[in-house]
Amino acid sequence: MQLLLDYLPVIAFFGAYVATKDIFLAVVVIMVVAPIVLTVQWFMTRKLNKLTAWSTGLVVAFGGITLLLDNPVFIYWKPTVFYWTFALACLISHFVGDKTIVQRMLQAASKTSEVTLELPPQNWRTLNLMWVVFALIAGALNIHVAYSYSESTWVNFKLFGLLGLTLVFLVVQAIWMASVMEHEAGPDSEA
Repeated sequence: MQLLLDYLPVIAFFGAYVATKDIFLAVVVIMVVAPIVLTVQWFMTRKLNKLTAWSTGLVVAFGGITLLLDNPVFIYWKPTVFYWTFALACLISHFVGDKTIVQRMLQAASKTSEVTLELPPQNWRTLNLMWVVFALIAGALNIHVAYSYSESTWVNFKLFGLLGLTLVFLVVQAIWMASVMEHEAGPDSEA
């Protein structure tokens, strides 16, 4: 449910673009839908999702500049700026504080489920660095597609490519975490 809500603005952007082939109308749609999703998430949880808030702020800022200057290049940069600032925040948290951002995010998310995520500190740091690398690659791929291919290809990549990459990364992350947790539990825990 959370992933659907997170991607609803992008889905709306994609739908508006496919229906009209007008990038500027699609920008208006995402600028309207993103704050609505943020508000809905807040009403559902009574908490402000910082990543969604940051993404929404970037959508409004980069969308506004896109419309003001009548140039879609600014909305092309939004995903890259989001991913790269997230990578930078993760990297800083690697050296500052007791817990990395990824550890805080995943442990907070696990509080709402029956699974408790406990890893040794070095594994949390490894996972954090995995997120840094993923975010850097996703941001670079976004810009590569934006500047190397057509507008419609970029719109498709924004939804299907980035979502697909994220899902693959989450599966790889889950498999890695499961193997680490199984290894940490050791053979005695199975008896």
